[in-house]
Amino acid sequence: MATRARRPERRQEPLSRERIVGAAVELLDTVGEGGLTFRALAERLTTGPGAIYWHVTGKAELLAAATEAVMATTVPPDDADATPQEAIRALALGVFDAIDAHPWVGAQLARASWQPPMLGVFERVGRQVQALGVPDRSQFTVASTLVNYVLGVAGQNAVVGETLQPDTDRTEFLGAVADAWAGLDAAAYPFTRAVAAQMRDHDDRAEFLAGIELILAGITAR
Repeated sequence: MATRARRPERRQEPLSRERIVGAAVELLDTVGEGGLTFRALAERLTTGPGAIYWHVTGKAELLAAATEAVMATTVPPDDADATPQEAIRALALGVFDAIDAHPWVGAQLARASWQPPMLGVFERVGRQVQALGVPDRSQFTVASTLVNYVLGVAGQNAVVGETLQPDTDRTEFLGAVADAWAGLDAAAYPFTRAVAAQMRDHDDRAEFLAGIELILAGITAR
């Protein structure tokens, strides 16, 4: 007896740019940038690649849109009542948390500095730098220093998180690194050996914020 072929499951929601971007974020979080293909995205959305091209022109636009979506939902907006220092801290921690939760965001921000997500961070930092009274001739340098610190440290933290196996205990990992530092050659690495114990007990987020405080203290001291 002949059997009738099953029809493919139909989408429950109409295809939209928002759905495509949301699915792209899920794919990026699961398999990383290398696994984000229009074929994989089409399978997740139960559609064809051609239908996706009606909404986004290519992978570069999709990555930018996914980054913008994550930043919009993770990084808090500026508080009108906050001091410039408070606003910078809140923005920096928001970016840190966004990259920590979505490691691919850090690489995308650093790579596409002309795209709206990165421009938005630079603009918001720059406004607070102006509010701190930094002279015009130094504003670009100060804002760039803050932004580069935020992206650099947050990105490095995300890389470490990606490197660890899912079942790795972070405290045990830091302890192992501290033990390795403590065992280094004393003549070649005197400083690293001296701070090995701090590596064992430190909190990445707290250390990140401490660095922001150092930069802010330098700005106000000048």
